Amino acid sequence: MPTALADTKNLLADAIAKYSHKVDYLLIRLEESQGTDIMLRGNKIETLSEGISIGGQVRACYKGGWGLSSFNQLSEFNSRIEEAIAAARIVGNDETLLADIEPVQATCFVPLTGTDPRHVPLAQKKELCDRYGEILKSASDRITTTSVRYGDICQRVIITSSEGTLIDQSWVDMEMRFAATARDGDTVQTGRETTGSRKAYEDLVNLDAQVQSAAQRAVAALSLPSVKGNTYTVVIDPILAGLFVHEAFGHLSEADMAYENPDLLEVMSMGRRFGPKELQIFDGAAPQGHRGSYFYDDEGTPATTTQLIQDGVLVGRLHSRETAGKLGETPTGNARCLSYHYAPIVRMTNTWIERGTTPVADLFTDIKDGVYARNWLGGMTNGEMFTFSAGEAWIIRNGKLAEPVRDVTLSGNVFQTLADIEAIGDDFYWDESGGCGKGGQNGLPVGCGGPSLRIRNVVVGGEAY
Repeated sequence: MPTALADTKNLLADAIAKYSHKVDYLLIRLEESQGTDIMLRGNKIETLSEGISIGGQVRACYKGGWGLSSFNQLSEFNSRIEEAIAAARIVGNDETLLADIEPVQATCFVPLTGTDPRHVPLAQKKELCDRYGEILKSASDRITTTSVRYGDICQRVIITSSEGTLIDQSWVDMEMRFAATARDGDTVQTGRETTGSRKAYEDLVNLDAQVQSAAQRAVAALSLPSVKGNTYTVVIDPILAGLFVHEAFGHLSEADMAYENPDLLEVMSMGRRFGPKELQIFDGAAPQGHRGSYFYDDEGTPATTTQLIQDGVLVGRLHSRETAGKLGETPTGNARCLSYHYAPIVRMTNTWIERGTTPVADLFTDIKDGVYARNWLGGMTNGEMFTFSAGEAWIIRNGKLAEPVRDVTLSGNVFQTLADIEAIGDDFYWDESGGCGKGGQNGLPVGCGGPSLRIRNVVVGGEAY
């Protein structure tokens, strides 16, 4: 590890001893990150950089009010602590409610299974991007625009608190994104692929088939008919199921969304049935090897696995210490921040629907006129409502896959959609392509997983009759 943070633990201990009596709670975070960013658009290099960032933040809580101050020079350390304390004392006028956790002293590194990207030269990473760019461009002369994005980052974070916690934690995260746009007259179609890893650089070097598939899908979609907009029984693949559980349901399970919104808290009441008895939904950073995995969150709470829905019934939600304290529940280790510039907020980690018992082929049985959707192009949520665009889709006719179609969007109310799940497949896939956004903190690594699902009464947008 770089040495810039190696001798700071005594400094942190001295600061906690000096200032903690002025507030109810004090947490100091020091962070060092080292990363690479490459962006190719067509034949143009838009970004090619390596960098190191060092900084920290101070969080102080007094009578329920929070103060936050960030810095990137240790010479400003004491003044930034005083600044955060002053802010907390100005706004605090209630009661500090933080759910209890055991103080922890630990040093941990999320393990790699292969090559650390910091050991790979920048030129070699650029060559990898060039190769994938050529694969995209060579798919067809109808490909008009391509993009390849590579990013890696190693973060080392030291946090210490007025309660006695001192954690030194580090990890490496990598991601690649590919896109190809094809044009035929006024018809434009795009194919995308994204992948990520917290395991090894090797996970990014043999993606030729995946990259080529993105371009081929864009070209093939040019000649496909648009789906007829209607309400259908839909079968979605595990990638779309993972996206659905993250975007449509997972964010509503983040407790800061609930305690700030009494109406949502009432809707998301424990014991309420949301889906069939076969439906099990989880979130947690404890399962190892995924992009949302870690040992401790950014408040020092140990990583857990939280069951959100059990047998179709809501049984849990995701917490920081503050949301758990305010709702009288147990912290789940879901307080995360993108970097020292931001305060930790309640965020998902790895979110998944457990596999079911229905053979995948049986999901299509008895569907006279439906849609099968795979992969994703994009999506958005607004409270309970969602809209997702499928990367590929086919008509289901009399229980069999028929002709492929394009421009398939799936829309609905998440609670009604959960209730409309008819069957859960016995397959499962982890999608490590997630970069979650919330509260201005975009691109936080997460994992999503799930089986194929059969859902009735889904609004499918496309060409009008």
